[in-house]
This record gives sequence, structure tokens and C-alpha cells, in this order.
Amino acid sequence: MTDAGTSMGLQMRSTVRKQGIVEISLTNVPTPEPKPDEVVVRIDASPINPSDQGLLFGGADMSTAKTSGPADNPLVTASILPAVLKSIAGRLEQSLPVGNEAAGVVVQAGASPAAQALMGKTVAILGGAMYAQYRCIKAAQCLVLPSGTTPAEGADCFVNPLTALGMVETMRLEGHKALVHTAAASNLGQMLNKICIKDRVGLVNIVRKPEHADLLRKIGATYVCNSSSPTFMGDLAEALAASGATLAFDAIGGGRLAGQILTAMEIAANKTAKEYSRYGSTTHKQVYIYGGLDRGPTEFNRTFGMAWDIGGWLLTAFLQKIGLEAAQKLRERVAAEIKTTFASTYTKEVSLAEALRLDEIAVYSKQATGQKYLINPNKGLR
Repeated sequence: MTDAGTSMGLQMRSTVRKQGIVEISLTNVPTPEPKPDEVVVRIDASPINPSDQGLLFGGADMSTAKTSGPADNPLVTASILPAVLKSIAGRLEQSLPVGNEAAGVVVQAGASPAAQALMGKTVAILGGAMYAQYRCIKAAQCLVLPSGTTPAEGADCFVNPLTALGMVETMRLEGHKALVHTAAASNLGQMLNKICIKDRVGLVNIVRKPEHADLLRKIGATYVCNSSSPTFMGDLAEALAASGATLAFDAIGGGRLAGQILTAMEIAANKTAKEYSRYGSTTHKQVYIYGGLDRGPTEFNRTFGMAWDIGGWLLTAFLQKIGLEAAQKLRERVAAEIKTTFASTYTKEVSLAEALRLDEIAVYSKQATGQKYLINPNKGLR
């Protein structure tokens, strides 16, 4: 049974109103009684990822954000442009729980042996509604963390690690020999570098600031190109030629970068061409957009021949494609290397209420490298 101490808990929820505003609030919700194959996890750490912010903010302009109510239970509102509101019509007037992944301690368990075996264990979980004090979830969805691992160390156990591993596996499945990654100094980008170094995979990193390039070189990155440098296209083409990368994963989405990568890939391919072809090289060049740091249009000039493709890449679709057995192997690697390859760093740990302070939102909503936040829903309560 769920005891009195866990029977209710705060949960963060987001509602988009038809008037064109988002409302973000904390609500007391009952903790479900765990079924035989379920457990209740006390959430002690949940990262604020870009994918979480899409649901949390509902596409609102957070520079218009206002707050009301008491400090320990605030209500945040912000305006949504009509064009954005139209694109999310399917979620109007629905109060949606937020938070993709988390880690914590199992405090209640159902009657099955699998559930009972998790009592008191520190686990990582994925499945939504994680910005909450308690989460009832199937025992099979829990990843037991190695002994001595804290919830904060295991909180980012799924989205970023599995995305990074998925990129490398996609490269192998599609027959490429090396890859390109943008926004490469992010937590995910640093994990990807560690994977590629360990697995001896060529990786071309694209960053926007010199300090980000320095950060990656310190952890052993071989190819780092600064998109703000006047020599960027030449540097990128050289790195692509040296690495042989013909596959890219773009976190930016909007703007010219995806097209620039394809153009540089074509330049690199033509360095070894034996004759001219008006149709360009026969080397297939692929860019997958998996993020939207720039929400503007994706722009490119077709200066990269005819052997190319651009599309979207989503972690959940990839995991479904490779199947449960292969996905479980990736999860097991994450657990085994959680303090090394997949270690995450955070700028700040905040409570649920603190995460709704306007000064904190102003920082983490920028999704800037080195400004990742961790929510501890039970901060200060134990």
C-alpha cells in the first residue's frame, strides 16, 4: 500500500489556453496505488532538457513571462504568438505533466517479485511526468543504478546518453564511417565525444564559441570547427575530408548550418574525384535534424550535387526500430559508464517552486551550453 507520506505529492503541469497563454503551475496530485508490477519512486533529480522545455513552455515567448501567487506555489504565465498557437491546437486546455526522465529511490512496491526486488534501490526512469515528488511506474521501466550512484548522477540516464549512442549506431547501420555533430559542447555533445574516442569513431564537432572548442579539445576531440570563424567552411571541409564523415546530426535546425554541412561534405568528396560531373559526387551525404535551437526556417543553397538527403531523427523512433533487446544493451552500457562516459554536469539544482522563478527561467530557457539545470522535487523536504 502507498503510505501516508507518499499518498500525495506536488507535480509541475503546463496548460496552453485558447486565449494564447501558457500557464505553468504546481498541483497536489494523489500517488497511484502501485499495481503488482509497479513501484513508486521518490524523485530526487530530473534534468531540464530542451525536449522538456518544448512541453513546459508550449512555444511561448518567455520574455513575456509573469508570475503570481506565493513563492512556494507560483503560477507562471506567458504569451504565445497566434501562429505558434495554431501549430499546437491539439493540446489546448489540457493540463499536461512535464519531465521526460528522472532518478530517485523506490519507496513503495507492488506484490510481484520484480517490484519487491527494487525496494530501496536507486533507479533511473523514463516515461514523462517526472517533475513530481513521486512517480508510479512499471518495475520493468526502472534501470537500477550501480551501487554508490546518486540520483543526481543518474538523472540524465536516458535522453542524452541514448541519443548519443543512437547517433553512433545509426552511423553504423547506414554504412557511414564517421559523423558530424552541431552544438557539440553541450552535455550530449561531450558524451558523444567520449563515446567516439572510446569506440574509435571519427567525429567532427561544430561549435559557436572559442571556449567551447577549447572545452572539447581538453577532453580529446580531434576535429573541432567554430561556425563563427571566417574560415569555418574551409576548416569544416578539411575536417570532413580527413575524417570521412558523410553523416551529420544537427541540433540547431533553423538557419544555414545544415546546408553548409552538405556543401562542405561535397567539397570534401570532390577532393578525391578523378573527373568532373555536373551532377556532383556520387557520395551520399545525410543530415538529420534532431533539435530546434533555431526555430526559424532551414535554409540551404543546392551546391552539393544530387546524392544527399535531409530529414528528422527522433530517439523514440530509433529505439523502436532497433528493438527491445538492442535498446536494452544500450541502457546497460549507460548504467555501466554513468560516472565516466555518460557523466553529466549541472549549473544549479532547484526545487519545483524555484524552477518557476522568473530569474531561473531566464537562465535555463536560453538552452545555453554550460547552463543546464537539475530539478530536485523533494529538495529541502527530507
